[in-house]
Amino acid sequence: MLCNVCNKNEATVHLTQIVGEKMQKVDLCEGCSKEKGVGDPTGFSLADMLLGLGTSQEMEEAAGADLKCPACKYTQADFKKTGRFGCPECYTVFADGLETMLKTMHKGLKHVGKTPHNCAAPDLSKKLEQLKEALGKAVLEEDFEHAAVVRDEIRSIESAAPVDKPDA
Repeated sequence: MLCNVCNKNEATVHLTQIVGEKMQKVDLCEGCSKEKGVGDPTGFSLADMLLGLGTSQEMEEAAGADLKCPACKYTQADFKKTGRFGCPECYTVFADGLETMLKTMHKGLKHVGKTPHNCAAPDLSKKLEQLKEALGKAVLEEDFEHAAVVRDEIRSIESAAPVDKPDA
């Protein structure tokens, strides 16, 4: 099982918190557990770990601990306690530290979502966009064999069906 923080090393520290009927788990490697202060029970909050794996503190430092949303009066402490914002305006007010936290919690800053299994074929323009990104990465890494395969797949999709180009 991989560490939930670095996603590279084998997890050796396993934390479990049960609140009511809900169980939450965090798995950490030795290095990340020391970095997050897991050896010292007062040095970390399991809520912080589950929220952003310790990044809510970074967000607080970036946004300012006394910052308050003018629309809903939500504070940084409220967010840290609940893990949720009070209103859409909070995203703008607390934006400074939000990017760091989201990068840690998710694989990127753009929500892609999932397509239900019983839906029609996925959007071809999205598929083309992903393939073009993969092509660029393969060329940068000088993996020309893979780049040629991706290029051919792009050509195949483009020739099979006209794809709407996104507005610039």
